[in-house]
Amino acid sequence: MFGRSLRERIEQLERDLYPVVRVNNYLDMPFAIFLYDPHDELTVRGEVQLLATRLRNKGKHVQVLSLAEVMQEALELALGKDGLEEFYDAERANGVEAAIQTVYQILSHEWPLDKLVAGRLHPLDPANSIAFLTRAEALFPVYRTSALLDRLVNERVQVPTVLFYPGTLEGVNGLRFMGVLEAEHNYRARIY
Repeated sequence: MFGRSLRERIEQLERDLYPVVRVNNYLDMPFAIFLYDPHDELTVRGEVQLLATRLRNKGKHVQVLSLAEVMQEALELALGKDGLEEFYDAERANGVEAAIQTVYQILSHEWPLDKLVAGRLHPLDPANSIAFLTRAEALFPVYRTSALLDRLVNERVQVPTVLFYPGTLEGVNGLRFMGVLEAEHNYRARIY
């Protein structure tokens, strides 16, 4: 991927995050995407924690936000803890497609994922904070990360944010979520 190793790309990202953040391509979009092979998920999780620690040691405030946890929170808010168990039972009975539609409805309309994420990012000081969005694989195949980033722009998120994206590159800027879904070519964020 890009002809550079995972370690080299993490090092480049770190250089672009400290001392001055230089990850965004557009003023209205302070986002970057760190692309990695979905098979490297556990390795990347460890690297993200190490990177966050190094940046904190240099004085940056780093918020690591698990999209899996935010999705879980949205489901609990929409369904309640008891309703969540019923949802899992219904998934077993009715199949995955019905469950995907239910989760999509919750994350897009009832408890929008972008609003929950933005609510955690808005209090951060853009001058000294960095956010890492991790565990994006949990959204597959329910919710596209391109939609999340577009909506975070609409939510006026200003803190520099790196989405750790499990997928593959197609062409110059086409990203295939989990290496499976059709490539999205409308990402404006810088891709590492």
